[in-house]
Amino acid sequence: MRRDQLEHAIRASCQILGRDEVIVIGSQAILGSYDEEQLPADATMSLEVDILPISNDDAETEAMADLLQSVAGEFSPFEDTHGFSIDGVDLGTATLPDGWRDRLVKVQNANTAPTDGKTEFTGSCLERHDLCASKLCAFREKDINFVSALLEASLVSAGTIAERLRNLPDDKATKAEPALAWLNQYL
Repeated sequence: MRRDQLEHAIRASCQILGRDEVIVIGSQAILGSYDEEQLPADATMSLEVDILPISNDDAETEAMADLLQSVAGEFSPFEDTHGFSIDGVDLGTATLPDGWRDRLVKVQNANTAPTDGKTEFTGSCLERHDLCASKLCAFREKDINFVSALLEASLVSAGTIAERLRNLPDDKATKAEPALAWLNQYL
């Protein structure tokens, strides 16, 4: 995936939801910190953008995530037209360290603005170390490959990822154990 595709996904998500801002929590959030030319191939392989709608109500967030999925998800006309899909997600999708909202990386520019030019939509992307911590909590092969590629390219710090893993909410702390054991090879 390319940065311009991420920006398109942000714009489309905001328009579909009628909101000014969304949160990007999946692997493509790395494009908030780096352009695709700076990233290893394993970091941009996914053609799906995980979008978390912003709401104060869990039921509303889930309904908006379902709307995104139905309009722009996998096998949709949106995916057929643009070559990537938007996956609407809720907060239960990712395991995130304490303070993650304070470290979001904003993507807001002319490419995220609708054609009326009156508004610029914002995609708040997970900060790169929070993203890696979240990926390691999932601990799937594709997530480990993603984090390995970023570590080997010196685009993230193993020490900072370990710190974030140690700052998971108490009810999620057990997810950090295998991730920290794996991360030891980079410390």
